[in-house]
Parts: sequence; C-alpha cells; structure tokens
Amino acid sequence: MMLWRLLSALALLAMGGLHLWLVFHGTGGILGVLFVLNAIGGLALAIAMLATRGRLLLVSSVLSLLFLGGTLLALVLALTVGLFGIRSSLSYDLATTTLVVEAIGVVVLLVTTVRAARRQPVR
Repeated sequence: MMLWRLLSALALLAMGGLHLWLVFHGTGGILGVLFVLNAIGGLALAIAMLATRGRLLLVSSVLSLLFLGGTLLALVLALTVGLFGIRSSLSYDLATTTLVVEAIGVVVLLVTTVRAARRQPVR
C-alpha cells in the first residue's frame, strides 16, 4: 500500500507543480489565482496521502481522487467547450503534459482508493 500512497502523492505534487510553473510563466488573473490554490491543495493532499492511516487514508484518497479528477475535467472542458469563459488549446504551455499527468494521476488515485477501501473492516 505504501507504494500506491507514494505514487498518489507524487501525482498530486506533479499536478500542483505544473500549475505553479504556469503561474510563474505568465498565467495571471483569476486563472493564476486558481492555479496557485490548486498547487496548495495538491501539496496538502500529498501530505495527507503520506501521513494518514486507516479510515483517514481512505478519506484522503477519495478527496485526492475527486480533486485531481476535477482538475482533469476542468482542463478537458477548457479544451473543448470552454470553462468560465476560458478556452484553451493543446498548443497552450504544458496542456498536453498536464492532460497526461492528470490522467495517470486519476488512475493511480483510483487504484489507491480501491485498495484503501478494501483494507477497511466491514461493519
């Protein structure tokens, strides 16, 4: 289980790091603020993935899965129909990289969540 927790934390840190890099390289305004909050959330959840045990690990894992899945969904929406008036393209800095990192992260967190759930006693 420790390997999956570590991979989950790395996925969250990678996602947050990509968003922070974009802020430092020109993404400003409300989107820049949201990207900074995303990086902070990714860091907090990565720490939670490594620090929690038992039922709290399951909670951390579910929250991390929802968080990373939400960022992936937001990117896909921005690439297709637009999101909050923002339209992006795959030619935007790190769009393709972020798409791949977040998709892999969702799969890793899904596996981690299922494994954490299986470890919980049935009541």
